Amino acid sequence: QVQLVESGGGSVQAGGSLRLSCAASGYTYSSNCMVWFRQAPGKEREGVAAIYTGRGNTYYADSVKGRFTISQDNAKNTVYLQMNSLKPEDTAMYFCAAGIGAGCSLFWARADKYHYWGQGTQVTVSS
Repeated sequence: QVQLVESGGGSVQAGGSLRLSCAASGYTYSSNCMVWFRQAPGKEREGVAAIYTGRGNTYYADSVKGRFTISQDNAKNTVYLQMNSLKPEDTAMYFCAAGIGAGCSLFWARADKYHYWGQGTQVTVSS
């Protein structure tokens, strides 16, 4: 079955950096929409960044543009989220989601579009 395993979370001071990884397995489609979401306590799940693995097209939420970069390593079936210039408001549980065999549409940031999710990795940014 499809499995997504996130890693790389941790605690960092404001202005610092972290790199999250999402290792995927259990499916054969090479063109997928892979998305990073985050959810802070009491808030809705928010789409942060997405990548269409077929062509490498990337998409970002306005709140992270210029600070976060999503990338992929097809040989490792892994998607990364490089997070720089972190702010306390970036504190959240970060989840990886997969749209298998699908491109990233205009609605890539809608959590209800995705069936496959990882367990999440916590990111805490202190001021």
